[in-house]
Amino acid sequence: MSDGKGARLHAAAGLIVLAFIAFISLGLPDGLLGVAWPSIRDGFGLPLDALGALLVAVNAGYLVSSFGSGYAISRLGVGRLLAVSCAATGLGLIGYTLVPAWWMMVVLGLLAGLGAGAIDGGLNTFVAAHFGERLMQWLHASWGVGITLGPFIMTMGLERFHSWRWGYVAVGAAQIALGAYFALTASRWQSPIRPPSPHDPTQAQSPQPIQEPAASFKETLASPRVWMSLTLFLVYTGIEATLGYWTYTLLTESRGISAPTAGFWTGGYWATFTVGRILAGLFSRRLGGDALIRTCLVGATAGSALLAWNPTPGSSLLGVVILGFAIAPVFPGLVSGTRARVGRRHEANTIGMQIGIAGLGAALVPALAGVLARRTSIELIPVFLLVLSLGVLALHGVGSSRALPPSPAPR
Repeated sequence: MSDGKGARLHAAAGLIVLAFIAFISLGLPDGLLGVAWPSIRDGFGLPLDALGALLVAVNAGYLVSSFGSGYAISRLGVGRLLAVSCAATGLGLIGYTLVPAWWMMVVLGLLAGLGAGAIDGGLNTFVAAHFGERLMQWLHASWGVGITLGPFIMTMGLERFHSWRWGYVAVGAAQIALGAYFALTASRWQSPIRPPSPHDPTQAQSPQPIQEPAASFKETLASPRVWMSLTLFLVYTGIEATLGYWTYTLLTESRGISAPTAGFWTGGYWATFTVGRILAGLFSRRLGGDALIRTCLVGATAGSALLAWNPTPGSSLLGVVILGFAIAPVFPGLVSGTRARVGRRHEANTIGMQIGIAGLGAALVPALAGVLARRTSIELIPVFLLVLSLGVLALHGVGSSRALPPSPAPR
């Protein structure tokens, strides 16, 4: 291997590892809050439902920054955007531990959400544009590692230091350190190195920057294919979140499953994301992106049908496992396929918008499921999931075909 080729390989591997670490850090705060909330609530003297204010603030910041990540990348570049975003998230998390009033923590949640949304949108755009489906799956598996580690970090802080603040300081400091490293390596993200071989995603060749000018935000919004893609993400993340939020209630209140068993299987649902995405990364090149997503959506439909049918007591648990495992690779697969659906010019803008609309779907669809369940029965939820699974399968089929008009050409 020549020195030049070895240097390029080393540079590509370094960027990949750094992206994985960033996505682990992105998942960490999501895992902290659930464990920390009882202590936060006691410390500030808050009612149980006060958590909603913080979640709204974080999601509002996330939505704004992820929607605008395509524009921000065009102005700052990926490296500088990630540096600023990690610093913002880290400062927000550390700020949680310093403020004396609850409303101040809510305001800082907006800052943390702004940083997280830009990290998510920036890294998804970068990996989708310059690396393959396998690395996209493993990137999102890294998020699963982060959200799994978060509760352990917070639990350790509570046990050893008797304070929820330690966990946020540790994760916030790690975010700031990561932001500093992004700043030092900003130039390496400007001309990313793309793998030339489908058999080795870390093998690097000469930089291949995108030549076609990116579309304006207005042009992207005028594309029917973009709106179809946004709808796809809205409904898909609704499935993911609805199952995560309502599984425990369904199993305990309607299916007669004991609380410990239901809690184990509900937690295991999130663990399947990491396993499913790692395995999908191994087989994605063999199957192809569209085939992998179709297979997963068919599996998700089968899992939701089994959950709705519920012929035996154990079939509920099996349905949760099948549905969770099947949908795990869909989100990263859809992100990787953005260019094929909307075109290269709209890719960066659309990915940021997709990440933002995904957060909206994760909030609205489970809420709708709750309203429907309250008015009818909680047994409507698995039927609702089945309908959504069929809808996503149909939307993906339309997006992969030529049924929609092409995106507008530049003027």
